[in-house]
Amino acid sequence: MERGTGGPFGAAVFETATGRLVSVGTNGVVRLHSAVLHGEVVAFMMAQQRVGAFSLAAPGLPAHELITSCDPCAMCLGAILWSGVKRVVCGAAREDATLLRFEESPVFPESYAYLRDRGIAFVRGVCRAEAREVLEEYRRNAGVIYNP
Repeated sequence: MERGTGGPFGAAVFETATGRLVSVGTNGVVRLHSAVLHGEVVAFMMAQQRVGAFSLAAPGLPAHELITSCDPCAMCLGAILWSGVKRVVCGAAREDATLLRFEESPVFPESYAYLRDRGIAFVRGVCRAEAREVLEEYRRNAGVIYNP
């Protein structure tokens, strides 16, 4: 974000039990002109490549979790379902991103319930003030809003 190569969103995948970092995903939407390169999606792509499996829940792999700077958009919620992570920790809230005019698409309480019913736990609002400040810095620096 500080270099002007991506939006204010990032994510990382960790092994749940050990806390070992598996991958980092930075937002590549602006830099690579691709609407799907959200931080969460990039983190999943890198993690699955690193472990050599299509799912982070593949047999023989430890449990994995996603730490993300903001509540996921609709696309990223779908990616979470397919990724194989068992836990998601979020920083800023959807409302914080909406204040910047980022459109997070149709995300409903039922979206989270659907994922919880499939064994994916959510912890939201962790370090929210700090995560919100990153969004505010992006706004102050007139960062590109690429999905209004």
